[in-house]
Amino acid sequence: QVQLVESGGGLVQPGGSLRLSCAASGFTFSSYTMSWYRQAPGKERELVASISSAGFTNYADSVKGRFTISRDNVKNTVYLQMNSLKPEDTAVYYCNAVGKIYQFRYDYWGQGTQVTVPS
Repeated sequence: QVQLVESGGGLVQPGGSLRLSCAASGFTFSSYTMSWYRQAPGKERELVASISSAGFTNYADSVKGRFTISRDNVKNTVYLQMNSLKPEDTAVYYCNAVGKIYQFRYDYWGQGTQVTVPS
């Protein structure tokens, strides 16, 4: 079955770095657009970064220049390198996979990993 397993979250001081990983299985990883979303307490889930099957990337304005998304199609893993972390980056970070096969759209989510940057 499909699995997206995030790891790498934790507590980090402002200005620090973390690298999130999302290990995927159960689908053709290389054909899917992979994304990281986050949800802070009391806020809606928001897109942080995405990377297409061709390697094109997209970032939320709030993380441009600080976060980098990448993928390894051999390891079936997507990464989010987060630098210069701020308290407002505190959230649960979710991995997402979206693919389309013919007219069918497939959308998968991981369970989330907590990132905490104290103020």
